[in-house]
Amino acid sequence: MARRPVAVFAIAPWAFHDVFPADLITRLRQSVDVDPAVTFTSFDGAEAARALATAEILLTGWDCPRIDAEVLKAAPGLRALVHAAGTVKAIVDPVVFERGVVVSSAAEANAVPVAEYTIAMLVLGAKRVFGRAGHYAAGADRSAWQPGAGTGLHHCTVGVIGASRVGRHVLRRLRDFEVDILLSDPHVSPEEASRLEVELVDVDELCRRSDLVTVHAPALAETHHLLDERRLALLPDQAVVINTARGSLIDTEALTRVCATGRVSAVLDVTDPEPLPLEHPLFRMPNVFVTPHLAGAQGRELRRLGEFAVGELERFLGGRPLRGRVEAAQLDYLA
Repeated sequence: MARRPVAVFAIAPWAFHDVFPADLITRLRQSVDVDPAVTFTSFDGAEAARALATAEILLTGWDCPRIDAEVLKAAPGLRALVHAAGTVKAIVDPVVFERGVVVSSAAEANAVPVAEYTIAMLVLGAKRVFGRAGHYAAGADRSAWQPGAGTGLHHCTVGVIGASRVGRHVLRRLRDFEVDILLSDPHVSPEEASRLEVELVDVDELCRRSDLVTVHAPALAETHHLLDERRLALLPDQAVVINTARGSLIDTEALTRVCATGRVSAVLDVTDPEPLPLEHPLFRMPNVFVTPHLAGAQGRELRRLGEFAVGELERFLGGRPLRGRVEAAQLDYLA
């Protein structure tokens, strides 16, 4: 029997069993030698050194240490890194690509629950659910929470900033609703926009025309405070801003000021800073809903990441194209 490659886990213990349940471990062991009793969140120490010395594949996830030149020196036979989570930006040093190690991420699988969260918040935001629920709980007159003019997603204009993995999932799901879709992304051509069935516009025009704006761009120098005070002022009255991408894409203080007027509402799964200080005024505004960075895979959804990673490992060993391959040139533009 041919020798099977050796794989090593580098993932937080709290996530391990949900990402890699027993049946996926059984499936893994058909392709690689791997010890599910050993997972690393640090590569310091003799045990990690022994594991890295024979490792050909790293199966990584949350709390994986950064893979840099020192780690590669300790893992001379490393051929692939398969990340059973979202972005690899924080854990993969460019030297990994220089060494020829193949990198893959389950970001595509993690994008699914983020898109589902986004659609849910678009529906609820369009109904002004959060503010109206607060009025209702406070004993307000029925007219304060009943559906009124200008509520509901039907025939809204939804502005999507960024045709990222999540952004594209959102665009596909929005086709099930009778809405007009605007997209702002400098890397999308008019021809691709036509295929995506969206109207391509710049960010300023998107802000002027959108009833709801959802942000799905990466955190880059050029996207820092993409929605600043000037652009937030362009939003129509009663607009809703949803951010599931990165907190730095929105100027928090400018958003706080505009939401305090009641003119704009917001749903924020990410913030800048993150977490927000407990006394931050956004927590106390009835038209703002803040969640603790939970739009990505949670609980039962984590299995999807493990399934994706195991499938990638099988494709890699079979010499087939990888669905989640990450190239060196992409590293600077990942979320």
